[in-house]
Amino acid sequence: MTARVLCLIIGYCFGLFQTGYFYGKRRGVDIRTMGSGNAGTTNALRSLGLKAGLVTMAGDILKCILAVLVTWLVFRNAYPELVPLLKMYTAAGVVLGHDYPFYLHFKGGKGVAATAGIVIAFGDIRLIVVVIGLFFVIFFTTHIVSLASLLAYTAFCVGIWIFTLMGDYGLTGGPRAELLVLVTALTVLAYYGHRGNIHRLAHRNERKTYLRRKEEEKGRH
Repeated sequence: MTARVLCLIIGYCFGLFQTGYFYGKRRGVDIRTMGSGNAGTTNALRSLGLKAGLVTMAGDILKCILAVLVTWLVFRNAYPELVPLLKMYTAAGVVLGHDYPFYLHFKGGKGVAATAGIVIAFGDIRLIVVVIGLFFVIFFTTHIVSLASLLAYTAFCVGIWIFTLMGDYGLTGGPRAELLVLVTALTVLAYYGHRGNIHRLAHRNERKTYLRRKEEEKGRH
């Protein structure tokens, strides 16, 4: 249990690095007062431009990868059979730190880019191809980030369930159940964080996002 708590703490500490917020501060603005008020990639892209969006996405992905790497280095010898589970605990901590940073009054992002980091850091090439591939296919087809994010998150959850139950990660009994509960909880948290987007999707008035302002202006007409 101590290892699991430490992984959550490691993840949360890494998750506290709010890339979009710090990027905005360097530009003299608080990104949480702009656009949707979110500190994540999509709002950075919409409010501050393509470069800001890319930097924010890269930073938020990287912090999850680094957190999981630290976990692997610390626990690979002590708990080799639990490494996949401990990775997920760390990833959960990153998402919590990203979504609810204490020093920003618990107002951060929605964990989408951080989740991309989870997919990469978890190290299953099948999940990387399917989840990230699905995200970009949906995004470039619809230009709706929330839809692409939720479908990708769902694919990640389903993939973990399938491969875990197939025995691919070497977990059995309690640890296997823990992994499934964790990934399901993260998916539920993602849907909760996107509840406003889901309402707009249901009413077909969710805002579309384009990589360049000219494309966005064209999409409005």
